[in-house]
Amino acid sequence: MQETLEKLLLPEISPATDDAVVAYLRHSYKFAEIAALAERDTLILTVCEQLGITLTDEELQAAGDAFRLEHKLLGASETLAWLGKQRIRVEDWSQGIRVSLLTQKLKEHLFGETVDSHYITNRDDYRRMALSQILVRDLTEALKIAQALRVENASFCALALEHSRGKQSQQNAGFVGIRFLAELLPEITKAVAEAKEGKVVGPIQTKLGYHILRVEKWFAAELSEVREQVLESLFHNWLQTKSRSDIGSEMR
Repeated sequence: MQETLEKLLLPEISPATDDAVVAYLRHSYKFAEIAALAERDTLILTVCEQLGITLTDEELQAAGDAFRLEHKLLGASETLAWLGKQRIRVEDWSQGIRVSLLTQKLKEHLFGETVDSHYITNRDDYRRMALSQILVRDLTEALKIAQALRVENASFCALALEHSRGKQSQQNAGFVGIRFLAELLPEITKAVAEAKEGKVVGPIQTKLGYHILRVEKWFAAELSEVREQVLESLFHNWLQTKSRSDIGSEMR
């Protein structure tokens, strides 16, 4: 086998063209995901233009400097090498920074003055938790796993690695990260809202399957600590509303 591999002459792989990248997105079923992000940017730029939200040269320069510092692009040679590795032009990189800045400005314009009142009214939705889960497709399997955890004191991590069908939870031994209650599926939110730390919850059925959950830790947070996440949540909901509105308009 080794001898065969040594004799095999592999062709040199040429850099993919833009058309080849688009073709890959289509046949790997990722085209719609990327298209939605592109449409999001178009919407943001259009709304900013309508509202007269603009950027100064100083703001763009500061953002560019911050980006280079973050990515350790301390000189022209490092920056050009990075652009080459990303296969993009200086104009593409500048446009990315521009869109990011305008997005932040639009968030503040739309919701900056209402973040405080929204957070106070919906404080429970922004409670944060460190959450672990095991996701399976079959109820019988889910019940067996929950039984093993509750009665046999089995290892949550080991069972997640062996059984979980959720990509993130399977790769991270059950841990899915720190989440806001408002981020979770409604069925899960209801189940874990009053859960004590370390308690196994479930199985809970959702459209994804059956979830066995454990809240590892609850985090109390003041608005100053989560303001950006609250702002992003409001902005995300607004974007979804705009998307549904556009779809509705097309169907009428």
